[in-house]
Amino acid sequence: MSKLSVAHGAHILVVDDDEDILRLLTMRLHARGFRVTSVASAEQALAHLAVDPPRVVISDIRLPGRDGLSLFEEVRSTRPTLPVILLTAHGNIPDAVDATSRGVFGYLTKPFDSQVLLEKIDQALQLSAPSLPRDESLPAAVAGKTDDAWQAGMIYRSSCMADLMNEARMIAVSDASVLIRGESGTGKEVLARAIHLASPRARGPFVAINCGAIPEPLLESELFGHVKGAFTGAATSRDGLFQAANGGTLFLDEIGDMPLALQVKLLRVLQERVVRPVGATQAKAVDVRLLSATHRDLDAAMAEGQFREDLYYRLDVVSLRLPRLDDRREDIPLLVAHFVQLIAAKYGKEISGFAPDALEALATAAWPGNVRQLYNVVEQSCALTSTPLIPLTLVQRALRVPTMEALSYAEARQRFERNYLVQLLKLTDGNVADAARIADRNRTEFYRLLQKHDLSPAMFRTEDENAADR
Repeated sequence: MSKLSVAHGAHILVVDDDEDILRLLTMRLHARGFRVTSVASAEQALAHLAVDPPRVVISDIRLPGRDGLSLFEEVRSTRPTLPVILLTAHGNIPDAVDATSRGVFGYLTKPFDSQVLLEKIDQALQLSAPSLPRDESLPAAVAGKTDDAWQAGMIYRSSCMADLMNEARMIAVSDASVLIRGESGTGKEVLARAIHLASPRARGPFVAINCGAIPEPLLESELFGHVKGAFTGAATSRDGLFQAANGGTLFLDEIGDMPLALQVKLLRVLQERVVRPVGATQAKAVDVRLLSATHRDLDAAMAEGQFREDLYYRLDVVSLRLPRLDDRREDIPLLVAHFVQLIAAKYGKEISGFAPDALEALATAAWPGNVRQLYNVVEQSCALTSTPLIPLTLVQRALRVPTMEALSYAEARQRFERNYLVQLLKLTDGNVADAARIADRNRTEFYRLLQKHDLSPAMFRTEDENAADR
């Protein structure tokens, strides 16, 4: 199948005051399945842009009145992601350099090879989002204009994502457990939230937890809660996340990292629909839909005895797989436009988008970190830009920044140690004696660790306990 077939029916605006060239281009583009609007001046082109936006503009540089470069500047100011290809019978190197430095997508000299032009159009269509005005360039769901608001966080126009979201919507109405697979950074939690919002539980809570981010000794209490005195340091009773999500949805991210001992207890909750807080004698009924996600190969984990098969089949009633960003490149311009809108508001900047060559660099780069990495690159580019249209140089700079955080052993240990201390102090409400006992350290050594990480027990005490200290 030809590449061009994926863009069948795309709207192309052709601008040329030479009637023969205009007729020839229109015939050739029609033959390739494009919808073509042909006009003879920049003024006519701008009028058509306002009422019937195209996906690509092809314009002669020499036009009566306003020339092609002037038309391009007008297009860039209102629709910065709309590719413009310029044609000229008077081409020379300085003209080409000037045009491309301004952000023109393509520059061809007449007479041009039709196949070269078609390839250029195809490249432009792969990069361009549907060319709507700036505040309408996102799906209607993002703007909240349709009943598709449930999927507002999922920005896409690729067929693979459309199929996935159709399936997600169908399963959302049931109460079946869903296992979401996909590489890190593909947006598993965003998809889980969309399923929740499309479900009958949408008015209930959505609670998310990363099973790999909480130390094993604390994870059981986080999930199921504990009663006062259940263990050393349990100064008060606390509900777990299952109870917090009652009537709604609980999302367990990185379920593949859950310790085996907890997998048994989770299975019991799913079977019996009750939770027993740590130290409790009575179980409590919960009404929770469970969504889970992992980037691990759970089949391999089961074969290695690291994941229970019976739990796997409880979780994997329905399975969804998020594609890598590299497999949905046509979504990149839409994602970029969405991120620019969010980040520009965050920084209080007037940013219209990326220059065409910068957008091309984003659309063709490797994305091992997927959508999360793309967001980070867009954010850095937005933070550093001093112009409304972000240039290629800033994208190249951001892409050279390491996207995977590589910590030394000492740095990783330091980070884990601090997080562990924070979790202990939260668990014990700032009681150093109890926290030290759980950590199997004497109080003097424990205070030394707190001082090392600039942590104060008072930060974790309740108001009543702080008042008692005073």
